[in-house]
Amino acid sequence: MMKGNARTKQLRGKMRETLGKALGDKSMQRTGRGEQLRGKAQEMAEKAAGQILHRTKH
Repeated sequence: MMKGNARTKQLRGKMRETLGKALGDKSMQRTGRGEQLRGKAQEMAEKAAGQILHRTKH
């Protein structure tokens, strides 16, 4: 469930960045890129946590 949330952040950020480009709004573009990066970081953290949990169970 959490992985979907991270991907949703990435997609929402990409949409915001694209809209910002279309409107010529640099602030919106930066916000969108930041949201994408936060989503990617969250996804990577969840993946790492999952790997740690998997290793400790075996």
